[in-house]
Formats: sequence, C-alpha cells, structure tokens
Amino acid sequence: MTRVIVAAGNASTLAEQLTRAGLTVTGVLAAVQPASGPEPGLDAADVLVLEVTRRSLTAQLVAACDGAGVRILPLCASDADARLAGTFGLGPLLPADADGWAVAAALAEPAASFAPGGGGGATSRVIAVWGPAGAPGRSTVAVELAAELSRGRHRVCLVDADTVAPSIALMLGLADEGPGFAAACRQTERGGLDGAELERISTPVSVGDGRIDVLPGINRPSRWPELSDRRVRAALAACRGWAEHTIVDVSSGLERDEEIVSDLTDGPRRNAATLAALGEADQIVAVASADPLGIARFLRAHAELRAAVGPTPVAVVANRLRPGALGLDARGQVRRTLERFAGIRDVWFVPPDPRSVDAALLAARPVSDASPRSPLAQAVRRFVGEAIAPRPEVARPVRRRRSRARACATEGTIAP
Repeated sequence: MTRVIVAAGNASTLAEQLTRAGLTVTGVLAAVQPASGPEPGLDAADVLVLEVTRRSLTAQLVAACDGAGVRILPLCASDADARLAGTFGLGPLLPADADGWAVAAALAEPAASFAPGGGGGATSRVIAVWGPAGAPGRSTVAVELAAELSRGRHRVCLVDADTVAPSIALMLGLADEGPGFAAACRQTERGGLDGAELERISTPVSVGDGRIDVLPGINRPSRWPELSDRRVRAALAACRGWAEHTIVDVSSGLERDEEIVSDLTDGPRRNAATLAALGEADQIVAVASADPLGIARFLRAHAELRAAVGPTPVAVVANRLRPGALGLDARGQVRRTLERFAGIRDVWFVPPDPRSVDAALLAARPVSDASPRSPLAQAVRRFVGEAIAPRPEVARPVRRRRSRARACATEGTIAP
C-alpha cells in the first residue's frame, strides 16, 4: 500500500480524502519549512504530496527525497510554480486545489510512454560516446546523436556519466542541482528505478518533432564515488528497458586504478562509470579531433579502448576536420593514418562549424535544433543513417580500395 506524506495548505482535508481512497497517510504538514534539513518521516513514506512554492520546493528537499527513495507529486497554483516543478523534473502536475481522489488517481496511473508503442524492448540499445583526453567534442556529438535519433518521436535517453567534466546540463540550459543520473544510480540500490521513476527524475528537452529525456550528470566532480560500477550498470539496464536509444556521454579515462585500490578490491574507482558504461554499451562512438595532435592522442588511447570493450562495435568519428591543420587531402591523410596504425577502415567526418555551435550554446539547444542547415548537423545525420541506425536507402556504399594506396610509401600519413 502506498504511504503518503501531505504537505499543503489543505493538508488535513487532503489527508482524509486520501485515506478514504485507500492510501496510507504517514504525515501531515501545513508546509515544508525552508532550510530546515530533510523533513522527518521521509524514510517511512513512498510519496510526498507537495504544494509547490519557491519556499517549499528546494534543491535540498529534492535531494533528500531522492536519497530516501520518495517520489514528489507537485500541486501547483500558478504557471510559475509549474515551471519550478518542471525544472526539477517533477510530474504529473496537479492544481493546488486537487482533491484526494485526483491525487490517488495520479499516483495509480503509470507514467505515459512518449514513444509510440512504448519505450525499450528487444531493439533498445545503449550507445556510449567516448574520446581521448583533449576535448575532441564528445558531449557535442552525444547531444547531436540524441537529437537525431529522437526524430519520429522515438524515445531517447541522454545520460551524462562523465565524472571529470560533466557538461550536458550546461549545454542544454538545465538545472544541475536537480535529480539526474546520480539519483538514478542511488535508486538502483533501493530497487526503485523503473520507467515511472526515470520519467520523474529525467528532464525532457523538446527538439524537432520529438524530445530527449536527459539525465544530467553530477554537479561537482568530487561526487564521482556516487557513480560506482554496480550502480551505473544497473541504471543503464533500467534505461535500456525504458528508452529505445540510450546515449551515454563518458569521460576519457580508461585506467582501472588497480595500484590505488590493490588492498581494497571493492574500493571506489574514478573511472568506474566510464568503464561500466563502455561495458554495457551495444555500440561505441569514438570521437577523435581531426588534427595531428588529436589523431596521435586517439591512436594511443584506442588500444586501451579495444582492450576494455573487446568485440563491441566501435564507430570512429573524426571531428572538426579542417584542411588548414593537415594540408592537402586532409580526409585521405586521416583515413590512411588510422588504417595504418590502428586497422580502422571506416571513418566518418564532421566539419568544423563554430558559428552553428556558438548559436546552439547561446540558445542552450542542440545544433540541429538551433541551426537545422548546419554542416555539422547534416554530417551527424549522415553518420546516424549509415552507422547507428542504417536504412537501406542510405546504406553506406562500399569504397573500392586500391592496393597501391596501402603499399605506396609516398602517400602522406599523420605521425602518431
């Protein structure tokens, strides 16, 4: 039976109606006091029915409820209150004068699935976006992949699992103090992470004819121990059952830190989130900066990536390709270098597009939404159609390779 705490102006009347509706009311509060710490009784409740105001709904309260595994059902008296509740990913929204039977009905109904025919299933996939150190553009590529895959109202979950420099929330203008991927990870230990809970703690971002459900990352790098291997794997498994595509932005580190925790086999590892996400992924998008330094860094880290992920398919994206840094036949140089030193035959190129990227950052939107005709957005769309979600009509043609191109010592390569 659902256990409820009521915190509203009409709390006594609402509690009586909820009891008649078959719910167990464990607490009645006239209001939630600001800056007074976690409300008492949260551990003995499943739901907090809260009348939303700027004084009652705070980041501290949301964090306390997430830690206790308590769902918040907001009652909103104005549009401003509704926007505040939406900032924290709360829903469904009910009017402040809703009666107990309306509240009970809202608690009984599972969250509606956004995508036609439901969310995850046998075809759902986890795609990790990785790249070496040096800011090759992992987060930008991850956001654009999610935006492109959401076309046609497909449910897409975008997860920020970067424990070093999380940036998805900042790029999309989201509040980073609300619940996010860390909250999802904590809920896995309570057994409470399901589709309805993911619907609550994620933040929807409208794009084109669809939307992206975002699980923002940690708001301080010092919180990295919250994203343990076990938690991350369990959270991504729940996302796999909820969304058709789960895009995970991870950091560059692949070291297992064995020397640091040699005497604590279950100790925390800074790169645990990255390694767990790569291990759970069905496909990996490896992003390299298409310049001599970026390609050299990529080649050095690629061997570690392969050792970590085994046979998992890896699609390579050469980002920000510009002839000025490579000279003549820039694409050919990158292709030949990657094939010669890493055995990578297929590479997808994304051109530099600073004007569109700046416009997207200014608007806190994906590039494809802020500048639909952007060369970057078109390149990512081509990449998705050929490597991520291939369609027969746009299947990538097989390039005929000349044996001379591999044997000729005079053709240029980029020194690793």
